[in-house]
Amino acid sequence: MDASYRRAGAGSGSAPRSVEDIYKDYRARRSAILRALTHDVEDFYAQCDPEKENLCLYGYANEAWEVALPAEEVPTELPEPALGINFARDGMNRRDWLALVAVHSDSWLVSVAFYYAARLNRNDRKRLFGMINDLPTVFEVVSGGVKQSRERDRSGADNSSRNKLSSVKQTSEPRVENNAREPDEGYDEDDGDHSETLCGTCGGIYSADEFWIGCDVCEKWYHGKCVKITPAKADSIKQYKCPSCSSKRPRPM
Repeated sequence: MDASYRRAGAGSGSAPRSVEDIYKDYRARRSAILRALTHDVEDFYAQCDPEKENLCLYGYANEAWEVALPAEEVPTELPEPALGINFARDGMNRRDWLALVAVHSDSWLVSVAFYYAARLNRNDRKRLFGMINDLPTVFEVVSGGVKQSRERDRSGADNSSRNKLSSVKQTSEPRVENNAREPDEGYDEDDGDHSETLCGTCGGIYSADEFWIGCDVCEKWYHGKCVKITPAKADSIKQYKCPSCSSKRPRPM
């Protein structure tokens, strides 16, 4: 395949501009990568010959995949996928190698999506990431980490998160027993008043549709998913310490 044709997205036309178009491009590239690592895995494995030069796995907007050399131009038109995936093929367990390629492919897919999203505003970028995050990662699919109950569990967790945060927002007093206090006490119930409350991990803006948890030490707020705390787990925590505060050692006396 011609290099310029490959970098342009394999017949995708002009670069995607809207949230919906970028998400469509992401899904198509993701679908191509998934097919290479699952349905076409024997062909993909054979093409990744360790005796060849540095090879990359590309997924395109027309849902085709290709194992090829990296782009020669500098800087490249689009972010490049992991280089040299073929070198580790024979030195690892096959399943582990495919999982490693999957992780690097997830990183590449997100980098391409947010390369296009750089011109979007903050809210549109957040919406795009939410749409992407609703899909299982390539790694989850390839490693078998996606269970049939995943969607049901996510739906139940989302509903629980909304209910929990809604119940918290009905009172001005913090709920210490589950650490799910309302960000920045004293705000009214209008979501617009929380526009300055940012997640201490990802920098995302506060939203009533998501579960948040506050650190009882530094008093910063976090998306539950960013610190791997579910609403159910929060109920059993008497005093929550964020990862940063948990890693700090007390000063010697």
